[in-house]
This record gives sequence, structure tokens and C-alpha cells, in this order.
Amino acid sequence: MAKRDYYEVLGISKSATADEIKKAYRKLALQYHPDRNPGDKAAEEKFKEAAEAYDVLSNEEKKARYDRFGHQGAAGGFGGGGYGGGGMNMDDIFSQFGDIFGDGSPFESFFGGGGGRGRSERGRGQRGSNLRVKVKLNLEEIANGAQKKIKVKKHITCDACTGIGAKDSSSYQTCNTCNGSGVVRKVTQTFLGQMATTSPCPTCEGEGKVITNKCTKCRGEGRVYGEEVVTIDIPAGVSEGIQLSMNGKGNAGVRGGYPGDLLINIEEVPHPELKREDNNVVYTLYLNFAEVALGTQVEVPTIGGSAKIKIPKGTQSGKLFRLQGKGIPSLQGYGKGDQIVEVQVFTPQDLTAEETALLEKLKNAKNFSPQAQKEKNKGFFDKFFH
Repeated sequence: MAKRDYYEVLGISKSATADEIKKAYRKLALQYHPDRNPGDKAAEEKFKEAAEAYDVLSNEEKKARYDRFGHQGAAGGFGGGGYGGGGMNMDDIFSQFGDIFGDGSPFESFFGGGGGRGRSERGRGQRGSNLRVKVKLNLEEIANGAQKKIKVKKHITCDACTGIGAKDSSSYQTCNTCNGSGVVRKVTQTFLGQMATTSPCPTCEGEGKVITNKCTKCRGEGRVYGEEVVTIDIPAGVSEGIQLSMNGKGNAGVRGGYPGDLLINIEEVPHPELKREDNNVVYTLYLNFAEVALGTQVEVPTIGGSAKIKIPKGTQSGKLFRLQGKGIPSLQGYGKGDQIVEVQVFTPQDLTAEETALLEKLKNAKNFSPQAQKEKNKGFFDKFFH
């Protein structure tokens, strides 16, 4: 089933401001929130769809790619599951967007003042950072799409403690600083009166508990430095400078925190004979004078193969031939580009005595005179006005 347009999902126009995008998402998130619609799979899908749309449209970079390339161009649009919003589960949504409910709006009171599940999950550690890698693609891979397996060196979940950072589940105690709340409250006196602010507890870093017996392998972080083999499905039609994003494939979080994302930058490897121009490819075909004068049939390279083309007699240097559909597919899936073959006449620099004598005979022949041919081929209006 095709994805709906993100602007349609949120019920907004393309010119909507950041505040309008946020307001539209909040409205839908409240309407379809799982706590309001227990067991309703349709509502859950609507909730996820709205979160995916908000994930893209609330991010300037992702929004710009989406506006230009559609769903495939957005960070969540490549390869379906696992990328961006398209691979989100409920925990991802609450962790990334839970704070959208907790600013004194009706959402806060409805969900118990905690901004939904994202804020009530005390004990989640710090989110892992994003990673950026570069993937090189040749023209054939760009035209056909490719699957790449790469080794990524990064923080991975500690297998000794399964990411909790403690020797076992009993190696915790409630934080004495925040008494388990994960936040500390500070009251300051201003000229407007007393003002109260809250911030993450500095002792437990917002987790509400501290480790009394740390894992000896990861020293309490819940993660170690290692590597992972990641499979990347790259769609046809990408170009240099496009960035793909794989949700959750970045550095592992601290003590069970959500992992970061893996950002993939595309680099094009130049083809030895074909040059890319947008979705078209250009090939320069060099022919000698006899071939263009008499006409010929030649074989030219194409992406992943070759094709024969007929060169009519009298073909001029600079003539363009078009091979339809032999170019790069559109990233949005709307057709393919063409291959353009440009004829260039090769002029030899070193001639034998025999070749020189032959060309001397032809040099002053009437049919070899550009001016004579120009006069011969003038149309009626050219003769009348010139």
C-alpha cells in the first residue's frame, strides 16, 4: 500500500510553519494515542503514521529532501522498514516525541503530567549518538539499486550485562539526591517572585537510581566499543550528496538508552566512459571523417551493456542521438532518463604521404566545401532575406 502524502496526513499545507506542524501532530497524537484507543490497531497505525510525518516535516533537512524527492528522498523513505519514521516502533515515538505532550497543554493533564510513556520510563539511559558513513556507488549500482554490507565500528550493547550497566538486576539503589524521581527542583527568588525550575538529577543523570555494583566489562556504561555488520538497501536513482538514514543503527545508548541513527552519505564513482547529467547519461562517440560521410553502424556502451546505433551518411560533428530509457531511474519512481550519444569527428594529426595526397585531391572538391553546401541547402526564406 502506497504511503500517504505527509502534508495530507497532518492536514496542513506545504507552507505550514513549524508551530503549525507541531500543533497538527499534537492533535492527531491525542486523537489516536494508544492509551485512548486500547487494542485498536487502526488507531495505532494512524498514531504511527502521524509520528512518521512529524519526524520528517519537523526536521528542516528531512523536509527539504521530502519536498524535492518525495517519500524516497526523505530520511525515512529508503528501503522501507528500518529507515527513519518508516521503521519506528512505539518506543521510538515516545522517546523522540514524548516531550511534545509535556508543556502544560491538555496533553499533559490527559497523560498524567508525564508527557505519555516517553517521560514515565525512568531508568532509560542516555541516547546514543548518530554515526556517519560514506558509501561509494558506481553508475550501474546507482541505476539498478544496490545492497551494501559494511562494517561499522561503534559502541554496541554490552553482552555481559545486556546493556543495564550493572552486575545484575539487584545491583541498584534509589538515588538519594532525587529520591527516585530523576529530576531535581530548584526554587529561585526573582523580582517577579519565586520561580521553580526542574532539571535532570546530576547524581543519577535522570535515571532515578544508581548502580551499586557495576558490570566489570563495560564499567557501568552498558555498552562497549565493537563493530557491527550493517546491510544497507540503496534505492535506484540516488545521487551524490543524498543522505540516507537508518534508524537505531548508530552508537548504542548508555545503560539501555535508545541507539542513535546511522547516516549514509552517497558518493558517486565516475564511469570510465559515461557521464551522468541528472537522470540522463552522456557518451561522446568519436568517428573518423569517412564514417560520418558514408554512414556506418556502431556499438556504444550503455549502463550495464551496449547498444547498436545507425549513423546516417553526412552526419555532422556535434549531432546528438537519444537512446530512450537507457539512463538513470527517477528517485521518485517516475520513469527513467535517456542516454545521449554525441558525435565528434576525429581529426588525425599524423598522416602518411599517401593519405596526404588523397586528402589534397578531396580538399577543393565542391562537395567538400562548407560554403557551397550552405548555399545549396538554403531554404526559400533564407534566399529571400539574405
